[in-house]
Amino acid sequence: MANNIPEPTKAELEILQVLWEFGPSTVRFVNDKLNEQREVNYTSTLKQMQIMAEKGILKRDESQMKHIYIPVEAEQKTKGQLLDRFVNTLYKGSASQLMMQLLGNKKTSKDELDEIKKMLDQLADKK
Repeated sequence: MANNIPEPTKAELEILQVLWEFGPSTVRFVNDKLNEQREVNYTSTLKQMQIMAEKGILKRDESQMKHIYIPVEAEQKTKGQLLDRFVNTLYKGSASQLMMQLLGNKKTSKDELDEIKKMLDQLADKK
C-alpha cells in the first residue's frame, strides 16, 4: 500500500472497521465491538492493535492513562487501495468485469440499480 504502510490482514481490517465507524478508541472499546460479532479475547485485541501500531497502520495516543488508537490512513483511501489491488489481481484491472460479476452473483434491488445508474451518469458527465 502507499506510504510503505503494509496491507492490513483480515483481523486488522476488522479492527480498522471499528475505528473508522466510531473514531479513535481504546482497546477495550474495540474489543467490546468485536465481541458483538464473534468472541474475541481482550489480550488478542490488545496484541493485534500493538502490532498494528508497530507496523504503522495505527497511531497510539499515549497522552492519557488509557491509550487511544487512531487509524493512520483514511477509510476511503485504504479501501480504494485494497479494491485497486483486488481488481488488478482478479480482473486484470477491468472494473466492468468486476461489476458484471457482482451484478450476476446477487439479486440487485431496483434502488441499488438506480443508484448505480446515477453514479454512471455522473461519471459520464465528467468525461
